[in-house]
Amino acid sequence: MTEALPHSTASYPPAERLALVEDLHGHAVSDPYRWLEDPADERTVAWSAAQDTLTESWLTALPGREALRGRLERLMAAGSIGTPVWRNGRAFFTRRDPGQDHASLWLRERDGSERVLLDVSVIDPSGRTTLDGWSPSREGARLAYQISVGGNEESLLHVLDVDSGELLDGPIDRCRYSSIGWLPGGEEFFYVRRLPTDQVPAGEELFHRRVWRHRVGTDAVTDANVHGDGMDPTYYFTLHTSEDGHWLIVDGRRGTTQREAVWIADLTADEFVLNDVLPDDAGARCNAWVAGDGRLYLLTTLDAPRGRLCVTDPQRPSREHWAELVAEETDSVLENAEWLHGVDEGAHLVLQRTRHAVSELHLHDPSTGAHTGQVPLPSKGSLHGITMTDARTDSGDGVLWFGWTDFTTPVCVRTFRVGATDTELWAAAPGSVDVPHVRTEQLEYVSKDGTVVRMFVVSPNGRPDHPLPTLVTGYGGFALTRRPGYNSTALAWVQSGGVYVVVSLRGGSEEGEQWHQAGMRDRKQNVFDDFHAAAEHLVRQGWTTPEQLAIMGGSNGGLLVGAALTQRPELYRAVVCSAPLLDMVRYERFLLGRLWAEEYGSASVAEELAWLLAYSPYHRVLEEVEYPAVLFTVFESDSRVDPNHARKMCAALQHATSADPTKHPVLIRRETEVGHAARSVSRSVALAVDELGFLANEVGLELEEPHI
Repeated sequence: MTEALPHSTASYPPAERLALVEDLHGHAVSDPYRWLEDPADERTVAWSAAQDTLTESWLTALPGREALRGRLERLMAAGSIGTPVWRNGRAFFTRRDPGQDHASLWLRERDGSERVLLDVSVIDPSGRTTLDGWSPSREGARLAYQISVGGNEESLLHVLDVDSGELLDGPIDRCRYSSIGWLPGGEEFFYVRRLPTDQVPAGEELFHRRVWRHRVGTDAVTDANVHGDGMDPTYYFTLHTSEDGHWLIVDGRRGTTQREAVWIADLTADEFVLNDVLPDDAGARCNAWVAGDGRLYLLTTLDAPRGRLCVTDPQRPSREHWAELVAEETDSVLENAEWLHGVDEGAHLVLQRTRHAVSELHLHDPSTGAHTGQVPLPSKGSLHGITMTDARTDSGDGVLWFGWTDFTTPVCVRTFRVGATDTELWAAAPGSVDVPHVRTEQLEYVSKDGTVVRMFVVSPNGRPDHPLPTLVTGYGGFALTRRPGYNSTALAWVQSGGVYVVVSLRGGSEEGEQWHQAGMRDRKQNVFDDFHAAAEHLVRQGWTTPEQLAIMGGSNGGLLVGAALTQRPELYRAVVCSAPLLDMVRYERFLLGRLWAEEYGSASVAEELAWLLAYSPYHRVLEEVEYPAVLFTVFESDSRVDPNHARKMCAALQHATSADPTKHPVLIRRETEVGHAARSVSRSVALAVDELGFLANEVGLELEEPHI
């Protein structure tokens, strides 16, 4: 039973409630805390400072913090290892050793020797700089890499000489989310960069991307703009070049839509022309590449929501010339395909599938598409990248490398040689870690409308003989799949005697694009119903009770738990809501919000506003309701989701809840100089200690000593 803590307070910092009510498409929409949208408003500054003091007094007084910190640090000491990218006999890969805050980029030479090629902790010892992306040239002599500072994800592009370590180019700014397409020789590459802010309308500085051609060492202002003019400003482009430098392939999506446009250019032609492969009005995803046999392969959801593989001549790329090579399966999702050159047995297609979010690898004949075998994987887990040697590497034919993990296995890299009976370990996670014994199972349950949904349950010993404190999480949006994977947070919770659950909600892609569409726009309530039904199933089956039930989610998952706590406050005892979307009436006005209208709907459209108001957490807060304990966590440098969502929701809940604030508080924890995604290990540990400690205190999970 939770008790009031010594440094807690019975009152919340005052927050002015505005009598602000707007008529939007005939709906009276109140917004009493709109002033909290402005971080520079003196009222916001004072309110935030007072909240900081309140939150710190609570979190630092929580019991078991140091034991939890030690547990998390030991579990994170596994470090990490990335799948190698092969270039001309050299392997480039990331590695984070125990004690490191960030992964470094390593190089394995042809003779097997290894060295650190790039370490952001050396570039910036403060830990504020992160490595956003990297791409070696085809010859392996140069490296393009992108870094950002303070969580802003702005990605400054540089070029490094691999042998000498000399910086050849950069920084080139405005390269957020840019892919790199090297040309043979390493003198030029294609990349993506936003237009300068003085060339775009006010408020659109985060948009207006273009594809550029750059020569290393020249001023980026002279780069050739090859694609993007006259198109919707919200287009995001990715690109790559074929291994022989013959072809450039560009795909584009308007924001986060699942509709892709794809173009291809023959770089040996006299004139540069990007020809249509698939227009985005086809309403499908399409990943296209030219393989070693010279054909254009297309992994697409066109007429196949779970994915199929087609092929055509790159000189005749439009869909009327496509031939289906591997058909859609009814019970798996096709996620990736690679062309693997062989020696004695010829080439193979390697297809990566997920079956109910669990990864599989299959081999197919590239000529006929016929299934020729399955790669045996160590457990029910997840693949993280598949690579093979390039044409310039004189060994490794018929061999593929892939990252592998499950709930108890830190990410490692394994290899498989065609014709072998098993995979082999290429590189384990660099740190030694004593992973606690846990049991993992995948359970089925029925949601409100009769749909069968699945969840992964990690527990000390399986279904318990008495209810246990249980932490449930999910995402349910943007066609993202929650997979089995090593998670120090989950293991620390279970090691303390609790149960950790990941739900495969609609809105994700665990069962293909139709599964995603069943949880978006006017069908978003299905996601929340799936989540409530999961909680009810766990209670009904004796895993836990509402008094022992904690929930946690971030970003779109923050919207999920925000909706959960306002729709079913009696079902959940404690909530961590991180970097959340919560004001669904005004979300489009801030940062990248306008990109998400395809997923949620737009408040500017009367029908769609009605969808949003039906669940918008900020607008569903009611007075005199006993809400669960809530901890909001926000990051002031977040360039995706504005922290004002959490500020406004926190003020609304603090005002409305009838729960005793000394026992079931509503708090907001904020960090500066960190953003939505990548962060140092030390910051990750500090955040997890606060979040898990808060939840454990509410649901009665003892953290002082491990239970398993």
